[in-house]
Amino acid sequence: MPNLIETISQELSARPAQVEAAVRLLDEGATVPFIARYRKEVTGGLDDTQLRHLEERLGYLRELGERRVAVLKSIEEQGKLTPELQAEIASADTKQRLEDLYLPYKPKRRTKAQIAREAGLEPLADALLADPTQTPESAAAEFVDAAKGVADTAAALEGARQILMERFAEDPELTGRLRDHLWEQGILVSKVMDGKEQEGNKFSDYFDYREAVAKIPSHRALALFRGRNQGVLSLELLAGEGEDPDAVCRGMVASRFEIRHDGRPADDWLAETVRKTWRVKLMTRLDLELKHRLMESAEEEAIRVFGLNLKALLLAAPAGRLPTLGLDPGLRTGVKVAVVDATGKVAATDTIYPHAPKNQWDASIAKLAVLAKAHAVKLISIGNGTASRETDKLARELIQRHPELGLRSLVVSEAGASVYSASEFASKELPGMDVSLRGAVSIARRLQDPLAELVKIEPKAIGVGQYQHDVNQTRLARTLDAVVEDCVNAVGVDLNTASVPLLTQVSGLNRTLAENIVQFRETNGAFANRKKLMGVSRFGEKAFQLSAGFLRVPDGDEPLDGSAVHPEAYPVVRRIAEFTGKDIRSLIGDTATLRRLDPKQFTDEQFGLPTVKDILSELEKPGRDPRPEFKTAQFKEGVETLKDLKPDMILEGTVTNVTNFGAFVDIGVHQDGLVHISVLADRFVKDPHEVVKSGDLVKVKVLEVDLERKRIALSMRLGESAPRGEPGARSERPQGRSGQPRRQGDSSRNRGKPASAPAPAGGAMADAFAKAKRR
Repeated sequence: MPNLIETISQELSARPAQVEAAVRLLDEGATVPFIARYRKEVTGGLDDTQLRHLEERLGYLRELGERRVAVLKSIEEQGKLTPELQAEIASADTKQRLEDLYLPYKPKRRTKAQIAREAGLEPLADALLADPTQTPESAAAEFVDAAKGVADTAAALEGARQILMERFAEDPELTGRLRDHLWEQGILVSKVMDGKEQEGNKFSDYFDYREAVAKIPSHRALALFRGRNQGVLSLELLAGEGEDPDAVCRGMVASRFEIRHDGRPADDWLAETVRKTWRVKLMTRLDLELKHRLMESAEEEAIRVFGLNLKALLLAAPAGRLPTLGLDPGLRTGVKVAVVDATGKVAATDTIYPHAPKNQWDASIAKLAVLAKAHAVKLISIGNGTASRETDKLARELIQRHPELGLRSLVVSEAGASVYSASEFASKELPGMDVSLRGAVSIARRLQDPLAELVKIEPKAIGVGQYQHDVNQTRLARTLDAVVEDCVNAVGVDLNTASVPLLTQVSGLNRTLAENIVQFRETNGAFANRKKLMGVSRFGEKAFQLSAGFLRVPDGDEPLDGSAVHPEAYPVVRRIAEFTGKDIRSLIGDTATLRRLDPKQFTDEQFGLPTVKDILSELEKPGRDPRPEFKTAQFKEGVETLKDLKPDMILEGTVTNVTNFGAFVDIGVHQDGLVHISVLADRFVKDPHEVVKSGDLVKVKVLEVDLERKRIALSMRLGESAPRGEPGARSERPQGRSGQPRRQGDSSRNRGKPASAPAPAGGAMADAFAKAKRR
């Protein structure tokens, strides 16, 4: 445990006492949001990001510790555990290092080396390694024994070689150095499999491709492995460049065991032993390990990107509690309509047919006007699928014809709406409603409060991931669940309106408790205060402690219940109120009074300065929402399809997804455009997330439109002009060395200074679009 605490504290740049306190709280069942928000004194102010890393590393190091115990026990039972080996195992800081040390002692099926040892050939192997001046055949002659399976000198020498090969290949120091060398110097080469050119055309960028392993970005690595898994690509790992890329690695094996070629009788035999050790034993194993490492590294980055995009989407600005009209666009099947009131409750549903083939335009506007007036609708939310621009036009005409209604309309992402519509929860939440109409309800609600609606949908269905189906699904789910939990608890939840999925994400609650809360609410009416939670079935003191601060009761009989102040800290607020001579209701929101107070006056043994400062800040703006102000993008009139786009046109749009190679932006033409990383800003950009996030409103310039492949190249460098050429023409991709398509990293356009001409119209953008197509 002390080593574990010390290791994590160094990684977090935190004091061991902080880490030890956080570990203790986690072991006691506390959640990360609870610890970060309400136990700052205990952990010394570790934030949620540090705590998430701590939680992950704690699990890894504990698994490592359990494996260490098992390894020591196994070696000890074999009678081979020495003090030196025990010390090395005790100091192993990664699972890989531990397994390297264990490999020579790991029980395995009988190997050729074991058979040779049983035949008494180990002394021959030791003799030739120690004294290469011996002639191998002469030295082997005395080991020939047909009864032991050694028929002649060739068999004896082969057995001795197998012993040395196994010994060399299982040396942990050598294996570690070779692994590091291959990661730093290795080259991954991909080729198209014979006869797969047409079938695997989407992987054409990788039909003849090579790149340094350590420099392959996440999206490219995942594309390569997908191509291999689909039988389109072969992947070969080379130890380096040059005519003999294995030379350095063979040299490392020879050097480790002091083997050199000085013209002695056994030197050729030993050199061949080194060569075979490398090619047959080491390279075979390390090839698998390093490809696995590349895959894990790519997965980690893809999951990180997915988490960032999901967080941005969940924390998007809510329109607020306003009656909303949801429109799920369609042509032949009509536009599905749903009206929800200020609390998200369904007030009315319908289907209209304004578009071809029925073209009931005026009748549709009239019907929508009646619904809007009857239910005091203030917002119109339009899904961004098929016929969204046509439906947006319908909404704008409705607003023009009926200005007295005071309507506003905007297009929202409908990603995941169909998944929600067909879900078990939707059938319980909206019983008896047609599946197609449920989608319109979801579209309306996600404008009112994106977080509250999107938690009902599996994160993978929201559509902001990068190769999400190619990564470790367990790890992805764990990461995304943590993101959702952090977002929900950062915002807080209205106890009297929250759905079961939303309550499930609250600190300390699970699905059963969430369902019990909703059932209690339906049976007994709205919660008057947080204390009423103790009447909920199976709701104990621990659940109350972990969840109460994140559950809000606006307009209840306890004014503090509408804030993020935890009930355990109410005595602090009462002391503050007594000191100021005000009652709590009048104290809340009294900025002038609160800012004159010295937080140190109200600390005690339980509540330190960080908590008191948080309390005073919360009293100024109780229940404040950390999400940004609600704003909407304004799509340009007359720009509704790809054909309407022209180079140098400046448009406003919404960022829908951010990847490692750029950002996708919805500009209202049914096809997102790509702003390549090289033109995200007038400076070098290492990570697109430094500049934009999902949901951001941005201005972009059209660089190029490829009508045939439905691709739009955009730039956020508004001062640059698009490349000139035939409208819709596709630029030729620049070629790298040996005729290879130039990779993103090969271009000098994104190396710290603005380009004289925009890159995306050429190779980098085409390459990025190709990656996007395979997401």
